[in-house]
Amino acid sequence: MIEFLRRNLWASAFLFLIRLYLGYTWISAGLGKISGGSFDATGFLNGALAKATGERPIVQGWWASFLEHVALPNAGLFSIMVQWGEILVGAGLLLGVLTKTAAFFGIVMNMSFLLSGTISSSPIMIILSMFVLVAHTNAGRIGLDYYLLSKLRSKSDRDRSPHSSAASSA
Repeated sequence: MIEFLRRNLWASAFLFLIRLYLGYTWISAGLGKISGGSFDATGFLNGALAKATGERPIVQGWWASFLEHVALPNAGLFSIMVQWGEILVGAGLLLGVLTKTAAFFGIVMNMSFLLSGTISSSPIMIILSMFVLVAHTNAGRIGLDYYLLSKLRSKSDRDRSPHSSAASSA
């Protein structure tokens, strides 16, 4: 299965569709926050902290401690990071540029939402993003990664060619 995801042309087409879905989902969430005025994560963070108490807490104590002592005092910074993180992850996935990096940071954001007690579409987005990560470079074959990687490969091939080392030593 892994080799299929990493090498097959049909798999790259399937991964392209996954990237479009994920990218659209991320970028529309980020643009919604930016265009909706001033997004403030304080309410979300306080809501997550409230879910850390009671008879059956949803949010783990260690995560609640991080939210209380790191995220909440820096809610302005976290608000900006969420908005722009969603937009950048979405753009990376839509365009197929830095695809694996975008998928990784999408998973990090989704896990943060899950750990904060919000389910929504995060589990399915994590699963789909895992396919993108496992596929390695095939996930960006239909996208800008294909062109960027081919440029980098041709440059490294030129740097390794015997003519370039002979010319530099002359």
